[in-house]
Amino acid sequence: MRTLLTRWSLAPIVMIFSGIAQAHPGHGGGYMAGIAHPFTGLDHVLAMLAVGIWAAQLGGRARWLVPGSFVALIAVAGSAGMAGIGALPMVESGIATSVLLLGLLIAFSVKLPTVLGAGIAGLFAIFHGYAHGAEMPMLSAPWQYGAGFVLSTAVLHGLGLLLGQGLNKQAIGLRAVGAAIAASGAWMMMAI
Repeated sequence: MRTLLTRWSLAPIVMIFSGIAQAHPGHGGGYMAGIAHPFTGLDHVLAMLAVGIWAAQLGGRARWLVPGSFVALIAVAGSAGMAGIGALPMVESGIATSVLLLGLLIAFSVKLPTVLGAGIAGLFAIFHGYAHGAEMPMLSAPWQYGAGFVLSTAVLHGLGLLLGQGLNKQAIGLRAVGAAIAASGAWMMMAI
């Protein structure tokens, strides 16, 4: 089990740097750019890990429905951002707020009905997805770029689930992680 966990924890690092090894310029703009994008900002990484941690904390069907809601809505909002549909107001504030609130939900061990938890995760995904889509590199194929950031999102949720399941036995550790995420979100909000 420990070897499997180590391999999963190295997967995001390998995905980020594998685009550097490509010999010809222009080939990393689609799929690889999408895979790398969620890892380029601490705000995205923390929010996506937090979704998985909170889902593990909620347990039951929430372990799949909360991250699943986030993944589905990040794809929809990312498509809107890539297409330039409307201008979502306060995207950066929404992203920072998601980090703060998800951290607080974990820190205070807030138990909500699964549907409400999935709705909260989906709401936060709209801001993250729109930001990912709006920041698509110019020469990227939208479907490749979108598939890349959706895959990375799912991987980060999976890592968060693993972390949350491991910490569920240590309530103080789980709450400390939530508090650290919330503090990061508060710092991000002050920096906007």
